[in-house]
Amino acid sequence: MTLEEEYYRDMLRIRRFEETVLEEFKRGVFSGTTHTSIGQEADAVGVIRQLLPDDIILTNHRCHGHFLAYGGDMRALCAELMGRQTGVCGGRGGSQHIHYKNLYSNGVQGGIVPIAVGMALAEKQKKSDAAVTVFIGDGTLGEGVIYEAFNMAGLWSAPLLIVVENNHIAQTTPTDFALAGDVRMRFQAFGIPALELDTSDVMEIAGNSFQLMREVHEDYSPRALILNTQRFGPHSKGDDTRPEDVVALLKEQRDPITLMEKRLSADFVDSIRAAVEQEVKMAFETAMGDPIASMEGRS
Repeated sequence: MTLEEEYYRDMLRIRRFEETVLEEFKRGVFSGTTHTSIGQEADAVGVIRQLLPDDIILTNHRCHGHFLAYGGDMRALCAELMGRQTGVCGGRGGSQHIHYKNLYSNGVQGGIVPIAVGMALAEKQKKSDAAVTVFIGDGTLGEGVIYEAFNMAGLWSAPLLIVVENNHIAQTTPTDFALAGDVRMRFQAFGIPALELDTSDVMEIAGNSFQLMREVHEDYSPRALILNTQRFGPHSKGDDTRPEDVVALLKEQRDPITLMEKRLSADFVDSIRAAVEQEVKMAFETAMGDPIASMEGRS
């Protein structure tokens, strides 16, 4: 496969997995809640495919796409969401709390940023070649703790890439109603160079991410990447207050998968779609038959 074909496949795997998650929630397969990144697949694939093997990823409540882009097993993720023993974390972490290799997720808004800075500084102190990437959303920019963390990262030159996935709506609140000032300037105030992109093109995101990660590794200092993106699905499994025609227009104009399909042959797209459909189907069906997570050790 070419790189474009691989990126298309990776984005489609995330899309069909998360669409199926929302469908299965309606059938009562899962308990609790979940947060999908439908429409933002280019961010996960474009950034994570540029990381080196020892690099560390901190992600948030909207973590499925990051996990799959990182190479995580789809069946294990299904099982985790279903509370099965075969899940990524034995069925105990659920949708928001995943640990796989060097990827960690946490649903607490802003809480992962100081952790990411600490991990980056630890790698620097160990003189390792690893850097840290942390994914946050525009809603996280209202949390005070992240600015303390930015200050430490800038002051002590942490090998850290901060990725802001700005989908312009924090749960159900448009960013214009909640966020003052310029996002890029927030990083520059702490001496952190920031690049802002307004694109759904995974190739553009990948190229810029590669350059930023190279700078982080070579200079041992932080960078920020602001990705203006769009979320097509609800905040969690059903709370979307946007008019349907607004969401439909976003899909028409900003879909990273549709954009990539225009560059690929129809035969290739059809074959990958069939393969991904089968993979998703098998992952969910297999996980459904796995044993429920043990209650031993729970209080």
